[in-house]
Amino acid sequence: MPDGPAYVVLGRGRWATRMQSILVAESRLVPNIPETRRASRESDAAYRSRLAEAMSAGGAQIAWLCVLPGLHVPLMIEAALDAGLHVVVEKPWYGSQRVITSLMERANSLRRLIAVHFEYCLLEEVERWRRDFNPGAELRFGGRFFLSRPDHTGMPAMDNLGSHLLAIRAYAAPQAAVQEIRCGYEQPDERSVWLERRNTRVAFIDLLANREPIIQRFIAKVEASLEGVDFPFGLEFALRVAKETETLR
Repeated sequence: MPDGPAYVVLGRGRWATRMQSILVAESRLVPNIPETRRASRESDAAYRSRLAEAMSAGGAQIAWLCVLPGLHVPLMIEAALDAGLHVVVEKPWYGSQRVITSLMERANSLRRLIAVHFEYCLLEEVERWRRDFNPGAELRFGGRFFLSRPDHTGMPAMDNLGSHLLAIRAYAAPQAAVQEIRCGYEQPDERSVWLERRNTRVAFIDLLANREPIIQRFIAKVEASLEGVDFPFGLEFALRVAKETETLR
């Protein structure tokens, strides 16, 4: 028997496969919907209806959208809400404030959660930053995220990688001035964030050294929120990160 709510994973790529394996290891019932693309002549209503029917079929309570961002994502969220499910969306967020307001109003009316997956915020050291440095008005924040492999997403590095860094800032030290954000593909691997005060580094995290179960912690936060615990990584948080990312792109 599952130890928690059942999930349905939407997507067919490497990330969907990984998320499904993690959820299965957590003893969650996890059916998969690999085909999420909209047909060329399919209307918004038909697309939503088809996905909602597929999501309803497996008895899931939470839909995890393991798909690339784009205009299809709000429609997929609407379909999940049509099916009565809570929703987890991968970063980065590309929707407008108007779209967010509409989705949140509907989710709130249905008592459903829309979560955006920012896993690095759940590192123990990031949580310590949030305790010790928040809001960080006297600090400067820097970060680097370089991948040695080529890009397979089609997203700018600042959107795909920089959003991880800026989410840490937004969560732990939102008033810290941005000193440096550098991201890129096909460069020596590096993932790090730091805080400075008066030109002296006061905190540093090597994200590459992470061996913590941060995705599992995110899952636990999502599930705790269903019992009324406050959840910090909703659409408004994702929009703040997106606006910072756009400024630096």
